[in-house]
Amino acid sequence: MNCTSEISIQITDEQGKKVIREALEVLGKKNLAFIMHNRSFPSAAGENTGFGSMNSNGGKEFIEYISGIFNAVQLGPAGKTKSCDSSPYTGTIFSGNPLFADLKELTADKWNHILSEKTYNEIVENNPQKGSNRTAYDYVYKKYQEAFAEAWDNFKNSDNLEFAAYKHKNSSWLDKDALYEALSVEHDNDYWHLWNSETDRNLFNPKSIEQKIEFSKRINELEKQYADEIDMYKFIQFVMSKQNAQTCEFAQKNNIKMIADRQVAFSDRDIWAYQSLFLEGWMLGCPPDYFSQDGQAWGFPVMDPEKMYNADGSLDEGGILMKNLYKKMFRENPGGVRIDHIVGLIDPWVYRAGAKPKVEEGAGRLYSSPEHPTLCKYAIAQVQDLDTGLEPDKEKRVKTLSGEQIKLYGRLIEKVVIAAAQEEGLDKDAIVCEDLGTLTNPVAAVMKEFGLQGMKLTQFVEAGEPADPYRCCNITDRSWVMAGTHDNEPIKMWADGIVNTHNGYLHAKNLADDMYFENENKDEVICQLSSNACLLAQAKLVELFASCAQNVQIFFTDYFNIYDVYNRPGTSGDSNWSLRLPDNYKELHPVDLPEILKLAIIARGKDFAGENSELLEKLSKI
Repeated sequence: MNCTSEISIQITDEQGKKVIREALEVLGKKNLAFIMHNRSFPSAAGENTGFGSMNSNGGKEFIEYISGIFNAVQLGPAGKTKSCDSSPYTGTIFSGNPLFADLKELTADKWNHILSEKTYNEIVENNPQKGSNRTAYDYVYKKYQEAFAEAWDNFKNSDNLEFAAYKHKNSSWLDKDALYEALSVEHDNDYWHLWNSETDRNLFNPKSIEQKIEFSKRINELEKQYADEIDMYKFIQFVMSKQNAQTCEFAQKNNIKMIADRQVAFSDRDIWAYQSLFLEGWMLGCPPDYFSQDGQAWGFPVMDPEKMYNADGSLDEGGILMKNLYKKMFRENPGGVRIDHIVGLIDPWVYRAGAKPKVEEGAGRLYSSPEHPTLCKYAIAQVQDLDTGLEPDKEKRVKTLSGEQIKLYGRLIEKVVIAAAQEEGLDKDAIVCEDLGTLTNPVAAVMKEFGLQGMKLTQFVEAGEPADPYRCCNITDRSWVMAGTHDNEPIKMWADGIVNTHNGYLHAKNLADDMYFENENKDEVICQLSSNACLLAQAKLVELFASCAQNVQIFFTDYFNIYDVYNRPGTSGDSNWSLRLPDNYKELHPVDLPEILKLAIIARGKDFAGENSELLEKLSKI
């Protein structure tokens, strides 16, 4: 074993990449995905506006950089975010984030120079985060809007037939999202709860025929008064749609597939547009867990079960909405979709608005609370299916389920998600299920029933539990495995925090038992791993490839040894969601992937290593 913090290996030659691909194939890896949210992409020289984008020249250069080794990029949510909240997990479900546009392209012949070089260069020059690896969210939110206003003024009289076709094709969601933009101007606030007109707050939630007529007149009035603002919003989405499609095509030519991220949340814009479909008085959250003793009060609305399906099992209005958003995502991202918090679709934890997501304050599982005075009407599991000795927030509380009950728990997965993927020409392997944390028996049963692939995050290993599902020896083949995601410390930071502790010793022993079981000096290996953070971090990366998982993901901070945290759950502030890959990433010291793959082959045992001795020798020479 060896480890150094100053490894500087840039695998750019095709021969080296070929050897790495051979090693990945030998280890049974179908996918090696690079995790990086869109905003974290680096910029090309002289093009750092303050926000990253895969659509930029810097984004495309990075796609070329990882091609031949990685075959996928796992992105973050791509929806439009609020002016006061940069979290991508509160973005819109249909509209794209304008901050992901490549403004540089709008200055070129391709777009007839609808944005001036002067405006673009001023944005780059005045970027307050110029020279740093941080986004400048507040700055770009304002400046991009100004730039698009200029571009729109130069575009709107062009009588563009492609733009007209785009508006018509996407009118079902685009009209509502654009109208919200007009009302944000009307009320000088993009948070609809603060609008001083009850009519405007409920335009798509009439309570009577009379209100429906009144609200329809108000919509027509707004569409005339703010026609320019509405069309400008649609124009921005048109630009985003074209650029995203071009980037996906560029990535595919480089054998890279883009995997989208569908958050379980809905944005303010979506809640306003579809509020009649949500369950009144209830919010989606998470029970007390690893991140929060009081649970996580996300404040996200819950789809009303009675609006999801008709009596005959077909999709009702809510189900159709959900299917349409997944169809759009699969259509635009042929690499697939990661569903953040699959539990929230199958067995969601809900709590009363204004309360904490705790049992004692009335919280419970929407479909697994037959004894709850309010939620019982939605229950799939019945009282006789429960282990009533366990509290409602315990994941094993539902102890028995019939085949019919499993089908009912999995209706949304089968009729919405899988059906949407299939209708867009993809199979269920295009669905990546974020099932970390509390995994209830109904969720596990549904995932098994439909053969869905979940995630194994090795930082989450309970080292004292031999059967822990995140431990190397227990990770199943149909899984996506990673050391950490956007909510975790980089693996080196994690290792620094546990070396020379009893917990560190337990982790080291697990790794030694799972990967160095034939080593005659296993006790020495344990000693090294438990006292040397660099070796421990390396072993945690080796573990990913030594496991049986067919799919591996690596977060950009882990791959490039960036000692910083992308997001800390339960906290807010500018430090969250702002970390980027530095523009000079080619000068950084990435992990020694050839060495990691070599160690992973050795960890499979002497016979396996012997069968691949020539490959081990080639890896040693990279």
